[in-house]
Amino acid sequence: MSRDAGMEIFGEAAPYLRKSEKERTEAQKQPFDAKTYCFVADPEVEYTRGRIKAAQDGKITVETEDGRTVAVKPDDVYAMNPPKFDRVEDVAMLTHLH
Repeated sequence: MSRDAGMEIFGEAAPYLRKSEKERTEAQKQPFDAKTYCFVADPEVEYTRGRIKAAQDGKITVETEDGRTVAVKPDDVYAMNPPKFDRVEDVAMLTHLH
């Protein structure tokens, strides 16, 4: 069965709804540390990806994907699913639901 089976009904949106086999394989190979990768609240884009750099005095220091360093409360840090789950078709497969 082709990876695009059933996807033609989505027309031009289809490539954005399912990764190609190559993209899925590459995502499996990406290094990922569930203890440091996270999402944090961002006033401009709602949430942004980041990596936890430190935790002290009730604040978590996170380096965001755009290079900023922010200090946030632990309640404002959300766990991230591994890259292999990007555009997953069945949310039951996800480790974290937000």
